[in-house]
Amino acid sequence: MATVAKLFETMEYGPAPESDAPALEWIRQHDNGRFGHFINGRWTAPVEGQYFETINPATTAVLARVAQGSKADIDAAVAGATAAAPGWAALPAHARARYLYALAREVQRHSRLLAVLESLDNGKPIRETRDLDIPLVARHFYHHAGWAQLRDAEFLGYVPVGVVGQIIPWNFPLLMVAWKVAPALAAGNTVILKPAEFTPLTALCFAEIAQSAGLPAGVFNVVTGDGATGKLLVEHPDVQKIAFTGSTEVGRIIRKATAGSGKKLTLELGGKSPFIVFDDADLDSVVEGVVDAIWFNQGQVCCAGSRLLVQEGVADRLTQKLRARMEKLRVGSPLDKAVDMGAIVAPVQLERIRGLVEKGVEEGAKMWQPSWACPTEGYFYPPTLFTDVSPAATIAQVEIFGPVLVSMTFRTPKEAVELANNTPYGLAASVWSENINLALDVAPKLKAGVVWINSTNLFDAASGFGGYRESGFGREGGREGMYEYLKPGWEHTGNDKRDTGHEQARTFPVSRVPSPESPIPPIDRTYKLFIGGQQVRPDQGYSRRIVGPDGRVLGEVAEGNRKDVRNAVEAAHAADGWGRGGASGHTRAQILYFIAENLATRGAEFAARVGREEVDASIARLFTYAAWADKWDGAVHHTPIRGVTLAMNEPVGVLGIAAPDEFPLLGFVSLVAPAIAVGNTVIVIPSEPNPLAATEFYTVLETSDVPSGVINVITGAKDALAKVLAEHDDVDGMWYFGTAAGVKAVELASAANMKRTWTSARTRDWLDTRQGEGREFLRRATEVKNIWIPYGE
Repeated sequence: MATVAKLFETMEYGPAPESDAPALEWIRQHDNGRFGHFINGRWTAPVEGQYFETINPATTAVLARVAQGSKADIDAAVAGATAAAPGWAALPAHARARYLYALAREVQRHSRLLAVLESLDNGKPIRETRDLDIPLVARHFYHHAGWAQLRDAEFLGYVPVGVVGQIIPWNFPLLMVAWKVAPALAAGNTVILKPAEFTPLTALCFAEIAQSAGLPAGVFNVVTGDGATGKLLVEHPDVQKIAFTGSTEVGRIIRKATAGSGKKLTLELGGKSPFIVFDDADLDSVVEGVVDAIWFNQGQVCCAGSRLLVQEGVADRLTQKLRARMEKLRVGSPLDKAVDMGAIVAPVQLERIRGLVEKGVEEGAKMWQPSWACPTEGYFYPPTLFTDVSPAATIAQVEIFGPVLVSMTFRTPKEAVELANNTPYGLAASVWSENINLALDVAPKLKAGVVWINSTNLFDAASGFGGYRESGFGREGGREGMYEYLKPGWEHTGNDKRDTGHEQARTFPVSRVPSPESPIPPIDRTYKLFIGGQQVRPDQGYSRRIVGPDGRVLGEVAEGNRKDVRNAVEAAHAADGWGRGGASGHTRAQILYFIAENLATRGAEFAARVGREEVDASIARLFTYAAWADKWDGAVHHTPIRGVTLAMNEPVGVLGIAAPDEFPLLGFVSLVAPAIAVGNTVIVIPSEPNPLAATEFYTVLETSDVPSGVINVITGAKDALAKVLAEHDDVDGMWYFGTAAGVKAVELASAANMKRTWTSARTRDWLDTRQGEGREFLRRATEVKNIWIPYGE
C-alpha cells in the first residue's frame, strides 16, 4: 500500500502547496487512513472487519481504507436512525433550522479541506470543487435551513416520512450529500447515507462536520460499502424512503426491489441531454457552453450535454471552432489550478468510455481528438468529438459518461425537437439562439426536467432538479424537493390494506340500489367500453356480470383486454391537443364545469345508484378542479443568476388510472378530474365490483364537449388491466388504488420504462376533502420543468 505521505510526491507537478497539507493530515488522523462507519453519533468499526481501498484517480495511489458495510452495520444504522426519528421530528422548526444553519457554516469553515479531498478522491479539477461544488453545498444547507424554519407553515398537514436511505454517486460526492441530506433533515427525517465506494471521503468528512455541529446522535449516519451494502439498505423493512442517484440500470433494480413495500422513492438517473444550436446563435458563446456541458467534470455528469444538435447552416463553422478550442484544453493533475480536465474516476469507467468510443468508430462515425497526449500515469481520457453520427448510433443513444461529444445536424426547429426527444432519457437540455421567442417556443416541447437557454449546467438549491422518463422521477431542490421527504399527516392512521395482503373489508358504502317490486322484468343491458369518445365493444366480445349486495344482477359490463388497452392508449395520444401547448386552462375549466352541470342535471338518477352524498361530492370535486385548471401556476425561482428561472407545471402525458373499489363514482371523479384539469389524457379502470356508475357516466361525458380520447374507460379485471397499463411503454404515468398485491404488480411492471407511479393500498375517505382532493393530486398529475433564462449583454 502506497503511504498517504508519498501521495503528493508522485504527482507530476511536484510537492503539494502548504495549504493542501491539512487534507492529507486529516486522512492520517483516522487510524492512519482507515475509516469505519459513522453510526448513531460515533465512529464504529465494521462488524465483519472488512475494508476496501480508495484510489486517487490521477496517480493510482491508495488514499485510504474504508469499511465495507454488512447487514449488521445497516441494521445498527437503521436502529439508530429509528430511535432518533421521533425526537428529531418533534423538535421545533426553529431548532432544526439552527442545526442546518450550523452545518452550512461548518462547510464554509472547512471549505478548503473539503475541496482538496474531493479532488483527491474523485479526480475532478480543484477549480471545480473549490469554486462550484463546495459553495453549492453550503448554499443547499443555508437554503434548507430556511425550509426547516418554514416547514410547519408552508407544508401544513404534512409530516416527515421517517427513516430515509440515501445512495449517492461518485461524480459529485459531497454535492450529492447536500442535495439529499439537507431537504431530508429540514423535513424532519433521519438519514442513513451510503456514499459511492469510489469516493467516500468527503461524506465521511461531512459526518465529522455533523458531529462538530452538534447534530443529535442517530439523525445522520454514514455506512460505506459497495453495491451489496446499498442493496441491504434498499431492502431494509424499517427504511421508509429511498433516494438514489445513479445509473438507470441500478434505478430499475431499485424500483423492482421496493415494489409493493410502501417505500417512497426518488430516482435521479441517467441522461443523454441534447445541446441544441440554432443558426442565429452566438457561436463563440456556444463553444464555451459546450466546454461546460460535456468536458466539465470530464463529462461524468448525468445531465452532460453529450448530444450536439446543430442547424445545418452553421454546423461546419461550429465544428472548426470546437476543434480549435479542444486543442487548448488542459488535461492533467486535478490539484493544478490551471487544469481544465482531471482524471476519470476509476479504471472500470475508463474502459467503458474507450469501449463506446471504439463502437462509435466501428459504426461509421468520424472521431476527432486533440493532437496532444494525456498524462500516462493515472486514469485520463482526452476530449473527443464525433461527427457524421446517425441518430440511431450506439453513441447517440447510450450514456457514455465521459468527455465524448456526438454531433448531429437538423434543418428546422421541428426536426430539432424530434431529434432531441429521440432518446429514452429526459433529464436536461440546452437551447442556444439569439431569438428568445424561438428558444421559449422550443423549451416546453423538450421532454426534459431542466432546460437551459443560452447556458448550461446551472444548478441552485431554490430550483428543483430531476428528469422525465428513464431519467427517473421526483425532484431535488426547491419546494418540490421538500415534498419528496414529506407525506400527508392523515396517512399516520390505519386503513392500510398492506397489513393483510388482500382487500380490506370496506368501511364505506359501495352501492345503494333501489329494489322496487315490479312484475315487468328490466331491459337487459351490457355497458361497452369508452374509447376515443365513443362507446365501443370489447375486442373479445366478453362481458362480466355485476351483482348487487343483495345478490341481484344489476347489469353487465364489457371485459377489456390488452388490445383494448392498446386502442385506448392510441386514442389518448391522438388527443395531444388537450395538454402541452393545446387547450388553455380556461378551456379545460369550462369543460369540467360542463361535466359537473350535466351530472347535476341527472343527479337523482346517479343518486339511485350511489347515494345523494356521493353525487353531491362528485359535483363539488369537478368544480374544485375546474377552479384549479387555470390556477395551477408555476413559479419564478430566486436563483443567483442574472436572469430568471421559470418552474413550469407540465402534464405527465398519458396517465393510466385504476380507481378505488369504494365510492365508485366519487373515487373515479376524484382521480380523473385533477388529471385532465392540468392537461393529461387518461385511460381509467373503474371500480371492479361496482363499475356501473362510471359506465353510466359515459353519457355525461358524451354531452359535455370532452374531446375524443381525453377520457377513455376500460372495465374488467382491475389488477390485470392495471398491469398491462403499467407495462405499456407509451403510458407516461400510472395511478393505482387497490390491494397490496396490485400495488406491487404495478410498481414492478412500471420499471420497464421507469414511468412515474402513484400507488396506494390504503383506504381513503373520499368524502373527506383532506384525503380526496387538493394539491397532492395536482402535484401527482404534473411534472415540474425548470427553464433557466439568463439575460443581459
